[in-house]
Amino acid sequence: MFSRIFHFFETLVDPYTAYPETDAPPRRLFAFLWDYSQPFKKVYAMAAVMAVIVATIEIGLIWYMGRVVDLLSGGTAQDVLDAHGTELILAALFVLLIRPVLQGLSAILLNNAILPNFGTLIRWRAHRQVLKQSVGWFENDFAGRIANRIMQTPTSGGDAVFQVFDAIAFALAYLIGAAVLLAGADPRLLLPLIVWFALYGVLLRWTIVRIGPASQASADARSATTGRVVDSYTNIHSVKLFAHHDREIEYARESIEQTRRTFAREMRLFSVMDVVLTILNGLLIVAVVGWAVWLWAAGSASVGTVAAATALTLRLNAMTGWIMWAVSSFFRSLGVVAEGMETITDPLTLTDAPDARPLDFDRGEIVFDGVSHHYGRGAGGLDRVSLTIRPGEKVGLVGRSGAGKSTLVKLLLRFYDVEGGSIRIDGQDIRGVTQDSLRHRIGMVAQDSALLHRSVRDNILYGRPDATEAEMIAAAKRAEAHDFILELTDPQGRAGYDAHVGERGVKLSGGQRQRVTLARVILKDAPILVLDEATSALDSEVEAAIQETLYGVMEGKTVIAIAHRLSTIAHMDRIVVLDEGRVAEEGSHADLLARGGLYGGFWARQSGGFIGTEAEAAE
Repeated sequence: MFSRIFHFFETLVDPYTAYPETDAPPRRLFAFLWDYSQPFKKVYAMAAVMAVIVATIEIGLIWYMGRVVDLLSGGTAQDVLDAHGTELILAALFVLLIRPVLQGLSAILLNNAILPNFGTLIRWRAHRQVLKQSVGWFENDFAGRIANRIMQTPTSGGDAVFQVFDAIAFALAYLIGAAVLLAGADPRLLLPLIVWFALYGVLLRWTIVRIGPASQASADARSATTGRVVDSYTNIHSVKLFAHHDREIEYARESIEQTRRTFAREMRLFSVMDVVLTILNGLLIVAVVGWAVWLWAAGSASVGTVAAATALTLRLNAMTGWIMWAVSSFFRSLGVVAEGMETITDPLTLTDAPDARPLDFDRGEIVFDGVSHHYGRGAGGLDRVSLTIRPGEKVGLVGRSGAGKSTLVKLLLRFYDVEGGSIRIDGQDIRGVTQDSLRHRIGMVAQDSALLHRSVRDNILYGRPDATEAEMIAAAKRAEAHDFILELTDPQGRAGYDAHVGERGVKLSGGQRQRVTLARVILKDAPILVLDEATSALDSEVEAAIQETLYGVMEGKTVIAIAHRLSTIAHMDRIVVLDEGRVAEEGSHADLLARGGLYGGFWARQSGGFIGTEAEAAE
């Protein structure tokens, strides 16, 4: 029975409900929360009503306790029981039966209908929004800090909503009820309450003004610390290889110490608040109870009034710390949300055009027309590159590190938008087609063969999730990966295609990662193929076998192959040499050797088939 009740409330709101997506979410805090709160409006209304009802019941109980005192002092025990026994029994039944139901309903609305679903909704939408950001956007931040903000913001957003209904709405209703109760006993009792409330408001405002920025500073510091720590863990091989254990500890210590200092400054505010609040509450108790006693002594108030006033002020004394903490927690949560919004609401800078259509792929002609891209620096990258790759043509791309080879590929994939010129596929400017349809038509084997921390099967099927098991295994065999995959195991006992490969595929060797990546691209079977040092991590024997596979995979496709090992592209239809962001030479392997230019120099100087020993720099 109880599980059905919980299930009913837990499903009042669907956190995955459809919503109008936008490239620029609200940047203001309350507009952001209001936008995310739309599915909860009815539940919020119910929670607010229940908070008022619960507060009214609490005030009513205090008032009734005063009435009981007056009844007991108004005659003998038998007379009181004869006259009011039924009333007292009904009051007891209300406290035992009705009050728990109403308070339980208030609690279940908050704990089961709002909190789990609101946090889930923010996390789901925030993750969807962040995943739409460009590759360049991710390259400019720590992955750990981004993830930390995505995880912190929903929790803090839920806490803020919880405090609104659990404390703030309850407290307002309680204070109003307390004023009504005291005014009913004697209007003069309102005066100390009003004075106290004014001073309490001043303290509250002082705290709020300072706690928001202090909380945001703490949240920023925590995110920075997470970013540094995750960066060390992600690059643990480099840390160990260069024996920089102590250096990394010191690097993290700086950020951890900054986190401690910002948190300490935040806690100073709470200490000041607690001391001042204790003084204010002492004044409230002395003023209200003392005045009630004075009225009783003057014959203007009953013993019940004194009892009710005393109970009320003691209750307020207990509540004020909780209310102040709740309000402070509310604004502290808002500070964390504001910090997370810096990531979540960052407008998308690389988007599909409003009238973008899916790429209408026909033959596979690629045209780079006066393409320039300098990453906003005004230098480096590509400078007015014009290049036409005919349908089905295999083009090798060579050049020194920093010449612009990787930049050309990133622009083709539209990881960045060109700063000048255009890129067209079958006559269509890639800025006018949807990004997904563009990338569906391009398969790429990168030099950095990073894999997902999932099973080998999941990684290969990433190329075409609807492929059959037989198709997946066939792709693995063509990539010379099937045999070593069958021998894999992981610490959880999963084996073969079910074995997990670790973060970025760290549990596999470089050659194994590259073969799994190649299997994924073979399975995708896209009509445009980009190879960025696709065999650089393979030994000579495996490379020879893979090279034959690659020639088969290239058949009928438009191919761009980046290579330092010139022997791997010598049989391409055409070789394009980039130098300082421009096309310096192009032609067949034989033609370029005959010219004796840059390519001829590369070929003459290479050692072991490489242009040089330097790795491809980030371009």
